Amino acid sequence: MGAQWKAKHKDLAANAKGRVFGKLSKDIMIAARNGADPASNARLRLVVEQARKVSMPKETLDRAIKKGAGLTGEAVHFEHVIYEGFAPHRVPVMVECLTDNVNRTAPEMRVLFRKGQLGTSGSVAWDFDHLGMIEAEPANAGADPELAAIEAGAQDFEPGHEDGATLFLTAAADLDLVSRALPAQGFTVLSAKLGYKPKNPVDPASLSAADLEEVEVFLAAIDANDDVQNVYVGLAG
Repeated sequence: MGAQWKAKHKDLAANAKGRVFGKLSKDIMIAARNGADPASNARLRLVVEQARKVSMPKETLDRAIKKGAGLTGEAVHFEHVIYEGFAPHRVPVMVECLTDNVNRTAPEMRVLFRKGQLGTSGSVAWDFDHLGMIEAEPANAGADPELAAIEAGAQDFEPGHEDGATLFLTAAADLDLVSRALPAQGFTVLSAKLGYKPKNPVDPASLSAADLEEVEVFLAAIDANDDVQNVYVGLAG
């Protein structure tokens, strides 16, 4: 499943486009706190590019930028909260939320984790590395991800994603530095963020098809929550 779980079924992903827009709108609002102009705000520029790739309506995009930058007179406050625990069959999970009401989100997470096990802070985090994650695609056919990783200062890379993009992994403090260095190595940065990578992922072969389906259903329900931004799962493959 890689460093970040994504919906396995394309039809489900398509039906969830509204949720994708909602998650991106939050990212845009937070990035826009540092300025409403993508040309001078690198973080905003990357999120705006992601929004355009999934065809977010321009009105929705512009409204999120203005709201985040404080140009609409509305107060925007999101709290960053991490929930840790296990999916069914002891698969470790880190759930990253952006919420405007923790008193709403916390009980919702408790309900969602009933099919698994909600842990305390630190109960699962020790088994994940907190890293910079940069998704980038080759700008030309000859771009070498291994050489690019070395030259740009990335710690590692994972090639061969379905869409042809490479995931470059960096130390958390080096995320911006590596993001700015990759274009000179022939790669176009699609997204850059901090995330969690499992140290000892569960081998899917150790689970039956029915068990894996149970894990997928659990993860899909978590991901469908409006306050959830990212789901990181300790499952290999």
